[in-house]
Amino acid sequence: MGYGKILSVEPGSLAEELELVPGDKIIEVNGMKLRDIIDLSFAFADEEIDMLVEHENGDQEMLEFDKDYDEELGVEFESAVFDGIRKCANNCYFCFVDQVAPGMRESLNIKDDDYRLSFLYGNFVTMTNMVDNDFKRIKQYHLSPLFVSVQCTNPELRCQILRCKTAGNLMTQLDKLEKADVEYHTQIVLCRDLNDGEELDRSIRDILARKPHALSMAIVPVGLTKFRQDKYPLKGFDRESALKVIEQVERFQKQEREATGRTFVYLGDEFYFLAGKEVPPAEVYDGFPQLDNGIGLARNFMEEFSSARNDVELQPKGYDRKFRLAVVTGTAVAPMFRKLADELAVENLDVTIVPVPNNHFGTTVNVSGLLTAHDMKSAMDALKDGFDGILIPESALRAGDNIFLDDVSLDDFKSWFHGRVETVGDGKDYFNALTDFENYQGVNGEAAAYMWQSNAAYTKRGGHNNE
Repeated sequence: MGYGKILSVEPGSLAEELELVPGDKIIEVNGMKLRDIIDLSFAFADEEIDMLVEHENGDQEMLEFDKDYDEELGVEFESAVFDGIRKCANNCYFCFVDQVAPGMRESLNIKDDDYRLSFLYGNFVTMTNMVDNDFKRIKQYHLSPLFVSVQCTNPELRCQILRCKTAGNLMTQLDKLEKADVEYHTQIVLCRDLNDGEELDRSIRDILARKPHALSMAIVPVGLTKFRQDKYPLKGFDRESALKVIEQVERFQKQEREATGRTFVYLGDEFYFLAGKEVPPAEVYDGFPQLDNGIGLARNFMEEFSSARNDVELQPKGYDRKFRLAVVTGTAVAPMFRKLADELAVENLDVTIVPVPNNHFGTTVNVSGLLTAHDMKSAMDALKDGFDGILIPESALRAGDNIFLDDVSLDDFKSWFHGRVETVGDGKDYFNALTDFENYQGVNGEAAAYMWQSNAAYTKRGGHNNE
């Protein structure tokens, strides 16, 4: 068992009334040892509380108090799991964490595979490190929905891809979730000539057969960086192979929409970018159930931009002089940013789109969320032009301290340029920044946060802007 170490206390909260301060540790509640904030939430549902707290000086104190049933403590903890993040037991062919450059910030090297983070934050788990007690706890607390990394449903192939002898138990583990009435979203990291083709057909059919507990399936292309050292010869997707995947999956999508009115199985945006095809319309994404996994990000961004453009209160007023704005973005979505900017008729606005090659990870990595500060600076320096304003992707920053992947702070990054630098998160942000940059403000200290995971590279918590 562990403890919950308090990071901050909300003003006016019950915790402030109890005189709790950052650094205090909550050891147990009503005699219950705490493994995570899930335990704390259930224990704190009682109205009469005995809470054991250890202060920074090592002294322990039992706090006894009454509270309303739905009254929260009002603290932020250093971690959601008090007994430590459960590490990944696999050695996947495609593990993105193993492909991170040396010398980058420590958090990027954490290989989590923790069902609690799946429930709390939507991180994908393979379930290869789970035992019967984990499934009993999932049932007891009804931790639903979860997010499951399937990769493939062929047990032998799954063991091979994950390099884990328990990986072939997937279908039995899904049976346990369903018996506990737990719903789950699924994901496949698709590797060319490995779990695609007939294996992908099999995986889609197997998961479709598990509705209604299976809520959705996301298929994302494998990400390969220049730092990958695994000897297994993985291949990325090109235009022809991406188009083949799209055509294959579209058959299932059409079948599902005709039968149920929902698409169920969705492709990551990168497949459409690689194939040179438009991303599907918004209705295909059924409300974007896997937006944080990169499914429908581009379409959602465009929808937000369009909504802002149609808002009569947000009509562009124009600039009273020539105003030069640089928009820094990943190479994959640069055409989308150009197209949206061209749709606006903003007087005196000159927009330069700056696609940034990812020299740090390798140019095959083309999403904005994995750009480093130094690569963005290099792309801007190459222009040798001055700009009144510079827009950068919010997704490239870590929350709270606003740090780029290469450990450069946002403040330091801003100091490199003469023009004002602001961040863009969603489509509405982009519209507001283009049309009224002088009054636009980007992220603050409460920006969205990366939740890294070994089986899907990363996901974004609190925002939808990995593009």
